[in-house]
Amino acid sequence: MRNITQHNVTDAVRKSFEAIDDTRLRFLIERLVTAVHGYARDTGLTHEEWRAALDFLNRAAAISNASRSEFTLLSDVLGLSSLVDLLAASPGATEGSVLGPFHSRGSPWVESGASLIKDNPGEPVLLRGRVTDTQGLPIPAATVDFWQNADNGLYWQLDSSQPQDNLRCQLRVQPDATFELMVIRPRPYMVPTDGPIGDLLRVSHRDAWRPAHYHVIVEAPGYRTLVTEIFDAEDPYVAQDAVFGVRESLVADFKPGNDPAVREKYQLAGAYRVVDCPVKLAPAA
Repeated sequence: MRNITQHNVTDAVRKSFEAIDDTRLRFLIERLVTAVHGYARDTGLTHEEWRAALDFLNRAAAISNASRSEFTLLSDVLGLSSLVDLLAASPGATEGSVLGPFHSRGSPWVESGASLIKDNPGEPVLLRGRVTDTQGLPIPAATVDFWQNADNGLYWQLDSSQPQDNLRCQLRVQPDATFELMVIRPRPYMVPTDGPIGDLLRVSHRDAWRPAHYHVIVEAPGYRTLVTEIFDAEDPYVAQDAVFGVRESLVADFKPGNDPAVREKYQLAGAYRVVDCPVKLAPAA
């Protein structure tokens, strides 16, 4: 088209993508073009604002690396991650929650019943659960990918004093689909504010705190992958999560535990907490 105007440019751009073979991808891109152009029109976007937005995205890219995704954090604080999780919910299955910016594939494999505490200070917690389908039948082929922050509130990617892959692992459930780990009680923490997302939170006068939580990804052949979190019911920030990830069904009680057999197995000097984490997976679509 040799005469592009503000009235025909959106249609021209949409038509430029009509040759995409994948129907769903073509639909997504065409709707994205419509939404972005509509935003520019509705707001009367200026050159200065457009350049500032591009600079924001460039700074997000510059601070991202293999173990930290500023774009994931952006999606989180905009509530987009949470919305996608909620839209993907399956009736009867465990609710999903945000992946967060500090997940990395390839955590060490351990056996169910392992302790991740090692040299970490913090209150011991026995995390245990069972993976079933939405009808309650066990899924013995399930795997669990687990990660949490340390007692100082930091993940290993943000704390050079921690060894790589501290307080994270992967495991295969037992033949009866149960699993357990000895971990520590998680701590509330602030999402990273040293990048452009921090600037966005500050200009919005928004709280950067996340309530204490565990992250888990549960997978099994023939079932939808579950990405979710487990929150501490006693945490003061559970009602004001900076990334909108809390679901009532994911808020757990950290119950006192004092079983001598557990203390002996995990070589604990005193009491510990117990968190039950039953997981229900939905069939793959």
